[in-house]
Amino acid sequence: MDIILFIEYIGIASAALSGFLFGVKKGCDWLGLFIAAFLTALGGGIIRDVLVSRDIYSFTHYMPVLIVIVVLFISRFFKVYKKHELEKKFIFIFADAIDVICFSIVGAMIAIEFGYNIFGVAFVAFFNGVGGGILRDILLNEVPWFMRTGLYGTISFGVGITYYILHLVGLNTIFYIITLLALGITTRMLAYYKGWQLPPLKD
Repeated sequence: MDIILFIEYIGIASAALSGFLFGVKKGCDWLGLFIAAFLTALGGGIIRDVLVSRDIYSFTHYMPVLIVIVVLFISRFFKVYKKHELEKKFIFIFADAIDVICFSIVGAMIAIEFGYNIFGVAFVAFFNGVGGGILRDILLNEVPWFMRTGLYGTISFGVGITYYILHLVGLNTIFYIITLLALGITTRMLAYYKGWQLPPLKD
């Protein structure tokens, strides 16, 4: 299996778990839980595919939706939603960092494949990275998470721009992709635990 595809599957699983937990907090029924998990895990990819005018990957391949369904049933079976503040645990934050960085890289790759310039690549990477979370938060009447936590959206933009530069100089090989993934995850984890954020506008 392609390493990026494998990492993307891990990202889908962690994002689905995030959506599931948000849905549980909001008291959703099973349909609501599925929609919350589905949008969180796959919503960014849907936005990406609409932006580049290609067939929606999640609707032409079985694995992404199957991963979401499996995560739902595993989460229910092991009752992970009863774990105290699971979404604040290291393993959950780490998994979430994996999915946003991986999705951002994949978005940048696809945008370049469709001939987008640096602005298009940055925005497709951003929407692929955080778009699912935006859709989930709108659905569950929350302020989008990327607006209030550790440079979430900023890092997604940065990953997209960095990948575009790597592409320009011919360094978009698996070594540099994995390096970018590692640096992105590290930056996201540091931003979360150290409380880094862009300064608000003040008079």
